[in-house]
Amino acid sequence: MPDSKKQLLFQKQARIAQAIGHPLRLEIVDFLKDGEQCVCDIAEQIGAERSNVSRHLSVMVAAGVLEHRKEGLKVIYRLKCPCILEFFKCMSGMLKQQARESSRLLNEL
Repeated sequence: MPDSKKQLLFQKQARIAQAIGHPLRLEIVDFLKDGEQCVCDIAEQIGAERSNVSRHLSVMVAAGVLEHRKEGLKVIYRLKCPCILEFFKCMSGMLKQQARESSRLLNEL
């Protein structure tokens, strides 16, 4: 019988992966790597409607990827755990490796 604590851990990890599993959300996380930002600045940076950005932000807050606070009328967001950027570095490394492998295969043809 599977360990229920381990199953719960996998479910929570999957929730985080799903929360960042959209190109716009990845772009938001990348933008927030330099520090906290308001919704208006995030929307401007990624070229999306503020309402659309807000929906994506709420998904990431619910999954524990981001935190937010109110500052007057503005809502300010930041990475809850910046170590997620290490995961991004890992993904970039994987993509570079895949590109090298593809290039090597093409050269062998």
